[in-house]
Amino acid sequence: MPQVSEKQGGIQFSAVTKRFPAQNGVAKTVLHDVNLVVEPGMFCAVVGPTGCGKSTTLTLAAGLYRPSAGVVRVSGEIVDGITRGAGFVFQNDALLPWKSVLKNVALGPEFRGISKKEAQEHAREWLQIVGLAGFENYYPYQLSGGMRKRVSLAAALINKPSMLLMDEPFSALDVQTRAIMSNELLTLWENTRPSVLFVTHDLEEAIALADRVVVMTAGPATVKAIFDIDLPRPRGEVQAIRFSPRFLELYQQIWASLREEVEQAYSRTTSTTTGAST
Repeated sequence: MPQVSEKQGGIQFSAVTKRFPAQNGVAKTVLHDVNLVVEPGMFCAVVGPTGCGKSTTLTLAAGLYRPSAGVVRVSGEIVDGITRGAGFVFQNDALLPWKSVLKNVALGPEFRGISKKEAQEHAREWLQIVGLAGFENYYPYQLSGGMRKRVSLAAALINKPSMLLMDEPFSALDVQTRAIMSNELLTLWENTRPSVLFVTHDLEEAIALADRVVVMTAGPATVKAIFDIDLPRPRGEVQAIRFSPRFLELYQQIWASLREEVEQAYSRTTSTTTGAST
């Protein structure tokens, strides 16, 4: 396997296995022998069946979990604790409901020791970048889902992360808002270029956004196939690119690999349900 560059943000999984304790005392293997490289500045999307272990890759890269076997490296260094320089955007908004939009975005810089005044100045700049100038004093409950997601992006990117970890960030949004947020994410990423590890169930979203799409097997998850996405950048409107001949060709290739795993995971689920009801 090629070694990941030591430039900030590169991610490498080398023969990584992760097990969790189960109630019956037998450890459950979630990831098995995962080998994956995300070069610095690359946008990598991870797809696979529901519950196969995709999100565990993010927690390992972040240093929230330790691998049971193998090694995870970020920026060339073995992950042995919380990874510095990581930004997070989750499916559910990780915003503090009792703080204003401005104060939510300013939290990261304040935690890093920047004065409150300077942190809030930077936060205002980022809120303008994500199109939320004028909403500084609103609270999360006063915003739409798409607006809250913009706040989450600003809160992650204000810290200038070298690695951005995204777990189904747009899945709760309606189709139109999801498309808008995908376009905005691409614009922001192309301007800042952190390495991105993006977990999604939406194959079209993965292809439209990523430089590389990784297909994971039904659990315990390992890397089944890796597809480099040769669609030109800047991508422009994700809605339009989905109709290009190359996009459709890539979709068919990747879906042929992914479909087998989805069907296998579904078969396991129905077998378990049938067994439980007899």
